[in-house]
Amino acid sequence: MTKYDIGGSQGRYQPGPNDSVLENKLGITEPADRDEAELVLLEKLYEAVLLDALPDGKITVSQIKIWHHRWLGNLYDWAGDERSVNMRKGEFQFAAAGQIPQLLSKFEQQYLGRYSPCTDFSAEQLTEAIAVVHVEFILIHPFRDGNGRISRLLADVMALQAGFPPLDYSSWDENKTAYFAAIGQGVEMKYEPMKQWVGRALVES
Repeated sequence: MTKYDIGGSQGRYQPGPNDSVLENKLGITEPADRDEAELVLLEKLYEAVLLDALPDGKITVSQIKIWHHRWLGNLYDWAGDERSVNMRKGEFQFAAAGQIPQLLSKFEQQYLGRYSPCTDFSAEQLTEAIAVVHVEFILIHPFRDGNGRISRLLADVMALQAGFPPLDYSSWDENKTAYFAAIGQGVEMKYEPMKQWVGRALVES
């Protein structure tokens, strides 16, 4: 079973032994090679954003799309573009592809507009801001792939704006089922479970 069940044009895979790697510009066919390439490019993106171009004002959807394209643009044609296929993880259905433009507009106005920039936020304020923004972004799942990693970059940008270090996500990775259950609570706008995970990641950073 793949990580996500999808269909449509963005579901094409690179021809190879197992057809397990998305169609890409470099002709990569092995998952390990793809993971290495994505990691190297992600490290470059982090350096560029966190060290050289940290946003000091309100974060926008346009900026997030630029981050995604800068990260994966050398690998995938759809980097930085909104998702055009429906996706789910297990039994959980992410936002329908046709709703993404409207949802991203709402996300920018109601969540990024409210919770960024995070300048002078206390730890409690920052915890709430990251938790709400993180949950809402993941529920939309605007990109074909890489949503989780971009959402963590977004959280780290918010943390640095508030004068805190980047988060330590070890506890999230070690408790994926509970973490994802916290995301699911966001469907009913219940953010307390995610605030606990964000608080832990801030303390451990």
